[in-house]
Amino acid sequence: MAVGLGLPVVTNAQDGGLATDIGGLQTTLNTVYNAMMVHVGELIGVGRGLAGFAALWYIASRVWGHLSRAEPIDFYPLFRPFVIGFAISIFPSLISLMNAVLQPTVAGTASIVTDSNQAVATLLQQKQQAIEQSTDWQMYVGPSGSGDLEKWEQLSGEADDGFLSGLSNRIKFEMSKIGYNLRNQVKIWLSEILQIFFEAAALCINAIRTFYLIILAILGPIALGLSVFDGFHHILVNWLARYINIFLWLPIANIFGSLINQIQQEMIKIDIAQIQTTGDTSFGSTDTAYIVFLIMAIIGYFTVPSVANMIVNAGGHGSHLTKVSNTSSNAVDGAGAAAKAVVMSAGGAIGL
Repeated sequence: MAVGLGLPVVTNAQDGGLATDIGGLQTTLNTVYNAMMVHVGELIGVGRGLAGFAALWYIASRVWGHLSRAEPIDFYPLFRPFVIGFAISIFPSLISLMNAVLQPTVAGTASIVTDSNQAVATLLQQKQQAIEQSTDWQMYVGPSGSGDLEKWEQLSGEADDGFLSGLSNRIKFEMSKIGYNLRNQVKIWLSEILQIFFEAAALCINAIRTFYLIILAILGPIALGLSVFDGFHHILVNWLARYINIFLWLPIANIFGSLINQIQQEMIKIDIAQIQTTGDTSFGSTDTAYIVFLIMAIIGYFTVPSVANMIVNAGGHGSHLTKVSNTSSNAVDGAGAAAKAVVMSAGGAIGL
């Protein structure tokens, strides 16, 4: 344990690691979506068959009604089945057109996240430089990673007057070094764990979004075909609203991620000021606030469907999404409670 805690500490979990790998899986979901889009046209025949059968009843009922009442036939409403049938015939192009119209929202918000990520990375580099310039880091870690005993003796006032004094100083130095690295490691471990949950929550939202979009796209021709029947006209509007609603999940998640990054920037700035003032980056009130914000961010990601429903309300769409959101939120609440317990136990163990 002493050997492990004596190793040089890393700066922050965001520099790399498992959390970064999880965040990189977002690109994989885009690849999966593009690969599944080749199957969009496989149900066009089924959709056209439904639309054709529905069109016969749709047109016949209206024509017969006009004839039975000796009224002139109104041809304008009769074009509806033909327009829907044409949309089914070119359904892959229709999906591509919808994606092309909606994709700028993803690209625009992704650039916001990229800029905020770069700002966080720049601040992390400044934090690393501030740590390396601090006296504690030079004493307990240093360029070699083993610390500097002579510098510790100079600053602590412990003189090396003989063999026993030198051995005592070595023991005191090693214990101080272990305590320094332990305080930093506790902070890093908690940040890493919560960062993993943070990235996993974002990945979960995007995974559900991708699954829903694929289902809506592949089964779209059937939905359009059924919308020709009388009494099912709302299916067309609901399908379109649901597709737009779910597509907006990613832009909303990007905006939320950018907001969290802004909070992280302010927290890192406070941490840098703390290092420059005290020379240490030990666990304190600022770090507690940072962990609380991360827990809030994890829970906040699961409000994305509700926010999207405020923008484009898809009727009959909220019940199963509410169940997904509630289940995920309960799991995250449990993770947050576990993280809180870890914070309290770790703080008690090292006397924070």
